[in-house]
Amino acid sequence: MNLNDHIRLWNHVFVKILDVRQNALDPGEKLKNYQLPASTYLYITDGSARIRMDQHRYIVEGFHIIHGGKQANLNMETDSGVTYYMILYKAILALPCGMEIQHLMDHERPFQDQYALVPTRPLQMYQCMEELKQEWEQSTKLAKLHAKTLFHQWVYSLLADVYEQSIQPHKPDTVTQAIEYMNAHLHEPIALDVMAEAMECSVGHLSRLFKQKLNISPIQYLGQIRMERAAHLLVHTRATLQQIAEQVGYPDAHSLSRSFKKIKGLSPIRYKKGVSQRFNKSNQTLVLNNKQDLPSIMQENALHSLHSHLYNDIDYQYQKNVGGELIMQGKFKMTALSMMLCLTLLLTACSSPAPSASGTQTETNAATTRNQTTETGKSTAQPETRTVSTMRGDVVIPANPQRVASDQYMGYLLKLGIVPVGVRTFMLNEGWIEKSGIASDVIASIEDLGGEFPMNLEKLVSLEPDLIIGSIDKNIEDYEKIATTVFLPYWEGDKTSGPLEKLRRIAGVFGKEKEAEQWITTYEENIEETKKQIDGVIKEGETVSIIQIGYKALYVLGAEGGNYGSSTIYEMLKLPPTQQALDMKDGFETISLEVLPEYMGDHIFLYGSGSEDAKEILNSEVWKRLPAVQKGQVYAYGSLDGTEDEFVMEDPYSLELQLESIKNLLLGAKK
Repeated sequence: MNLNDHIRLWNHVFVKILDVRQNALDPGEKLKNYQLPASTYLYITDGSARIRMDQHRYIVEGFHIIHGGKQANLNMETDSGVTYYMILYKAILALPCGMEIQHLMDHERPFQDQYALVPTRPLQMYQCMEELKQEWEQSTKLAKLHAKTLFHQWVYSLLADVYEQSIQPHKPDTVTQAIEYMNAHLHEPIALDVMAEAMECSVGHLSRLFKQKLNISPIQYLGQIRMERAAHLLVHTRATLQQIAEQVGYPDAHSLSRSFKKIKGLSPIRYKKGVSQRFNKSNQTLVLNNKQDLPSIMQENALHSLHSHLYNDIDYQYQKNVGGELIMQGKFKMTALSMMLCLTLLLTACSSPAPSASGTQTETNAATTRNQTTETGKSTAQPETRTVSTMRGDVVIPANPQRVASDQYMGYLLKLGIVPVGVRTFMLNEGWIEKSGIASDVIASIEDLGGEFPMNLEKLVSLEPDLIIGSIDKNIEDYEKIATTVFLPYWEGDKTSGPLEKLRRIAGVFGKEKEAEQWITTYEENIEETKKQIDGVIKEGETVSIIQIGYKALYVLGAEGGNYGSSTIYEMLKLPPTQQALDMKDGFETISLEVLPEYMGDHIFLYGSGSEDAKEILNSEVWKRLPAVQKGQVYAYGSLDGTEDEFVMEDPYSLELQLESIKNLLLGAKK
């Protein structure tokens, strides 16, 4: 963000001083892990110190100013002693204001920036600071007003120095700060709006940052770390389920069990038993591997209990080296049985008659085909591999992969009849699953590979996949060390390809083009039938708008590249968008309530009507005066309790459910 924009925001915000403090650290004393409760100016006036604010480090002597945003983590230590002031303040955008100012405040967030400088007029600023603190400590309203005036004067001098010294601020890592906030408050109920307020940003902005960095929503990530903590306590303590529930932010054991099963795929009790069994098996394997250190009679007993492992010819173990790469170490266990088998195959091969030159395939072809006998007795060759083209080049993959892992696309795979062996946690929690008709044991059979990118590599290795589908370029090399990998990008820049195109891409990898086109044909027929049924609800010349209500924010969805059902409404059903929706380049815009009428069409689809913020907006005079509201042409859709629903994703199952939901809304209006 440039300084001019920063100054523009200072001219539009209302500043509230929260506190002015003067503190000191004695020689050898430390300030550890102090989380700034608000935007803060740290003003060093005497002594020297080593300061770390989040990941940035500073060595300060004498006059020095450091700015940090709310939730920034401050550490300070000194050998000689240090004296400093802290000004804690909050900047609130005064309304009404233009969309450009709103955008700067929401997306640039300069009051959260980190930067440091040595003032060019230190004594002048020191005198101003002393007077500011004296006025702040007075109880009169006039003194408080004077304190605010002095603060603006102090900020003016500071911004002049920022400009003259060409200071470049550091943007805080809001996602990291939010995760630290989650971990610190894990035992408490955490609402998304409360967490966003703690980060001094909107719910929409925080959600977009999580989506961009982790491809998951904040609440889904919170659910995952709660479940990971609950799983750890289940396995490593004797705490009751009620005690664990209270420790990880759930009101009771029932609520925890329901969420645990939804995310982990099985109940807490089954999970604990399963981990215990795996632990016991691991101990048994450890005994086998160390049997050479035992007396001969004990070796025999150790082998007896592990007879099921005797005939493994190669036991692969994966571990991370210092550089973080996966290294495969092979440990060979050649048994008498396997030696006899090899000898038999060798003798059989040597005794077979040599084939004629005219009726043979080359050794290369033989390695890539397998012979199958048809009912007529003829031999046909089926390829064991296929070559697929990707954005990273051609990849040779198994012709019929049986164990597929994927960090996206679970709904697409299942619709094509492919049950993956493992996916990220997020997919196991998608809103369409319960309404899809897929048997619960099918979903339960899919292994949870963690919520982050890349997938949990250790668990991925244990699944022994023969094909991995990766959606983020930087993770592909990690996956390729484990199994054959195909790169299919889910996001392309800030946008994503259409859902039907995604299905075709997935189908092309598995040779399921026919199945994909059959579903697309049926789906498009349903679209045409739906168009006939809803004909007349949206009259000729009328337009449609889609809005989403988030924490203290309104989002208008664009005609292309949007989400939350916009592709079904605009691109599939061809309901006519407004010109504003057509002009949106990023798929959405954040607007203020005052300009809402400028964006609204004759009909409004409303997502998020069940939130607390929605009540304030829906009860406002601006909303009530909208023509679409007065005519009863508003269609609220999606879940009302904040849970995941079919409008979050765009896989075939979600598209089917979206189409049905939108159709029923409009048919209800037609009656």
